Amino acid sequence: MSTRNYFKTALLLGVMTGLILVVGRALGGQQGMLLALVFAGVMNFVSYWFSDKIVLKMYRGVEVSPAEAPRFHAIVDRLIVRADLPKPKLYLLPGDSPNAFATGRNPKHAAVAATEGVLKLMTDEELEGVIAHELGHVKNRDILISTVAATIAGAITFLATMARWGAMFGGYGSNDDRGRGNNIVTLLLTAILAPIAAMVVQMAISRSRAAFS
Repeated sequence: MSTRNYFKTALLLGVMTGLILVVGRALGGQQGMLLALVFAGVMNFVSYWFSDKIVLKMYRGVEVSPAEAPRFHAIVDRLIVRADLPKPKLYLLPGDSPNAFATGRNPKHAAVAATEGVLKLMTDEELEGVIAHELGHVKNRDILISTVAATIAGAITFLATMARWGAMFGGYGSNDDRGRGNNIVTLLLTAILAPIAAMVVQMAISRSRAAFS
């Protein structure tokens, strides 16, 4: 992963955080901006420490030992030697749909999950290619960045929804008719444009990480 790509990702995440501040300011001025920043910080804390557990729980993942999934472990064992990575925890997901993903905040706290379907349908060579791709994301910390970006985007969408409700009920913070009208326009524009901007930046972050994975 190049220094240039780290800089681009940090810049884009900074833009996402800036969007949160814009929405917060539109909702409640300086106090709203501060509350929005605290809200984003809490969401990022949760996503950093607990996103892997949340995702695996959602997909009903079960950690498997070498005795329970010898083929899965053997393939991962070969790949981590080549990639010079610590061994991640391995999880089996129920379902026939072929799917696999990696999660975790860093290479030392990573997990690779695969469905029953992908283990049944793919040959060792095919499965090795899929898992190698996921381990590449672990090595480059793509999973953490993508999770944080998605969390911030979700926060922006949530705040934008609040802004829409605020506009519907006449805006905030002004008793003057002209000021109230301007506030409603600001809320509506923020509610419409902020989620779109967040989505564009999130896609740019994904492309930025994929280009160097």
